[in-house]
Amino acid sequence: MGKIYYKKSSTEENLKNLKPEKETVEFLLNYSKALSVIDGKIMKFNLLLN
Repeated sequence: MGKIYYKKSSTEENLKNLKPEKETVEFLLNYSKALSVIDGKIMKFNLLLN
């Protein structure tokens, strides 16, 4: 009965179909450009220049 409900899928097939949308890539690139990390004496400060 378990065979009826369980469908085995290969990982390679799933990885081939992964394609990010253009908006997602643009968002991540813009975020990384705006992020600034400043090293202090004790802590690190993350600034988002927006």
